[in-house]
Amino acid sequence: MRVDRARLDRALNPRTVVVVGDKAPSYQWLTNLKEFTGQVYSVQLDEKEIAGIEERGYQNFTSLLDVPGEVDLVICAVPRQVTPFVVGDAIKKGVGGISMFTSGFAETGEPEAAALQDQLVEMCREAGMPLVGPNCMGVYNRRLGVKFSAAQEQGAGGDVSIISQSGTHGIGMTLGAQRVGVKVTRTISIGNAAVLNECDYLEYLLEDPDTPAIFMYLEGVREGRRFFELLRQATRRKPVVIWRGGRSKAGARAVRSHTGSLASDIAVWDALIQQTGAIPAQSIDDAIDTMAALVHTTTPTGRDIALVAMTGGQSVAITDQFERAGFDVPELSPASYERLAEFFMTVGGSYRNPFDAASTIGRETDNLKKILDILAEDSAIDAGVAIEIGARGFDDDPARLDGQLDLLQQYRERTGFPVVTMIPTGGAMGGDEEQVVRARAHVASRGFPVYPNFERGAAALGRVVDFHEWSASL
Repeated sequence: MRVDRARLDRALNPRTVVVVGDKAPSYQWLTNLKEFTGQVYSVQLDEKEIAGIEERGYQNFTSLLDVPGEVDLVICAVPRQVTPFVVGDAIKKGVGGISMFTSGFAETGEPEAAALQDQLVEMCREAGMPLVGPNCMGVYNRRLGVKFSAAQEQGAGGDVSIISQSGTHGIGMTLGAQRVGVKVTRTISIGNAAVLNECDYLEYLLEDPDTPAIFMYLEGVREGRRFFELLRQATRRKPVVIWRGGRSKAGARAVRSHTGSLASDIAVWDALIQQTGAIPAQSIDDAIDTMAALVHTTTPTGRDIALVAMTGGQSVAITDQFERAGFDVPELSPASYERLAEFFMTVGGSYRNPFDAASTIGRETDNLKKILDILAEDSAIDAGVAIEIGARGFDDDPARLDGQLDLLQQYRERTGFPVVTMIPTGGAMGGDEEQVVRARAHVASRGFPVYPNFERGAAALGRVVDFHEWSASL
């Protein structure tokens, strides 16, 4: 289906939402909409459920056709045998679109279930009705407060949008992005993608001015050639990160029973990613790590990076990981070393690059400033700074960490180069796990990418640099 953009726009940016079939005890769909900026109605026939709905302040109707005014989005949570009646009423009502949480269709492998899905598809296509799903969590819109998880944020702004065939991964990537300080403009959980598929949503987000970057979890592609062309267009205008599920044989079997998709050949898929310039991810951690690096780093001009660790052993470990990710760790100029020797001799540690700066960072913030000033002026560095930060003492003295972040922000603004931070759990400078989590959250709130180990920090920045180099080569 070639989507009617205006109608899909109504469904993804609704002013009026109707929930059909919500039930006790949680009334999850109505509850998820408590921060929605528009009008919410309920449609429920079961008298046992109506009282609970009305107690929560929602007006209930026994027919979608009785709901007053225009309806932009219907959230359908009825048993599958009832779905044709809901779709039929939605078509008569002229709603913008339907988000169908109901499952039990083609993904089951049952002939009668597949036939029911085909019936819905035929009805929607004939009427030009956008159908999200079925077998999906549906639509999240940060600005409007349309949610399919209560933990999804409501507010202005947005850094990325997400398309996910899995509802669980759609929630996981959204909440994971929030934890690392990335604002998700919208998430679309597409499930079986029976009427609209990943191409339609990609095409929509390609033109969406509120979507600076796109992240996708896919288990299969319905229209290979169209997807290839759209992806190639998209990556020339904004970054697209793709995590593909079902790469293993057993994973491919799981895909068929999850969303009814057919996983594509690995070699074909990898070639598609390479030719289009999309950024590949192998896991949800990869996807979230890459989000943080894309959103919170500036564009480097090369791969020569300065590394700062808290101990001698860590300086070796951080170097190994960043070189493995494709970075070079160069020597600085003789003039820089002369300046560094003036104060490093008094505090100990190594200042060759990588910097072993346990005595410098934290206790003597002035020395960190000196290091960053020297690095900013040394032409050997063109990929910025990756730095290990200790969380120990954060709860008692958060200003110490803020002092370091202030200096890193100044370096970033002065040079235009990336700054990547890492706060490992445990170790000599790590602190206890709960304190580390709080410290990471604080660093993320200051607009820095922060990672639990060197490997993930190096890999995330490496993927982003790969994309920038590809874009520059066009």
